Amino acid sequence: MIRITITRTESDSIQSFEISGHAFFANRGKDIVCAGVSAVSVGTINAVHAITGVTPEIENGDGFLRCVVPENLPIDIIEKVQLLLEGMAVSLRTIEEEYGKHIKITFKK
Repeated sequence: MIRITITRTESDSIQSFEISGHAFFANRGKDIVCAGVSAVSVGTINAVHAITGVTPEIENGDGFLRCVVPENLPIDIIEKVQLLLEGMAVSLRTIEEEYGKHIKITFKK
């Protein structure tokens, strides 16, 4: 199962997210759940960097991705980063609704 933890600040902004595990929906290379989660999460990180110039702190490995938003960004940049991250959260929840046996999202503060 893919486990996703999205951590929010006290002001409800997304501070970080962590994704670990494997979906085991299908054989390697044909797993649409894994591919969807990877496309959404990596695409979001790439969009944050391309659109805002912000480079989040990234840690990744086999079946693992952690992304932390830098602190003390200008408010206009924070708003853009948050919009992209909230879009990611919506997309991941949509995958979870359809494939809940293979993906679990947890939100924490």
